[in-house]
Amino acid sequence: MEHFIQPAGLPPANGYSHAVGFTGRLVVISGQVPAGPDGEVVGAGDPAAQVRQVFTNLATALAAAGATLAQVVKLTVFLTDLADLAVFREVRDGFLAGGPPPASTLVQVAGLVNPAFRVEIEAIAAL
Repeated sequence: MEHFIQPAGLPPANGYSHAVGFTGRLVVISGQVPAGPDGEVVGAGDPAAQVRQVFTNLATALAAAGATLAQVVKLTVFLTDLADLAVFREVRDGFLAGGPPPASTLVQVAGLVNPAFRVEIEAIAAL
């Protein structure tokens, strides 16, 4: 993988790479939500708990495909409230610490499939 975190002429990146190049097998992870293995909402009203659960779910789905969070090249993040952005970044940085950050898109949405969900994240990994 080759990360282009801050190419000349682009605005500063806050925890993401502007571009990532890679070769190898591609793994696409569906949007993960803050639900535990029993399907119940985790951390209703607690954005940090919800983001932690989503990253835990992402890690589990990646492991099933033989990948890890370190191999993620792209995240797409959906937040229902931009007030959760700082919490999202803090939790994300804890899960992605130690390596170059993936490319990332963040979108505020009016709602997710369950009104208790505050965040959903999908990922692309390169093995």
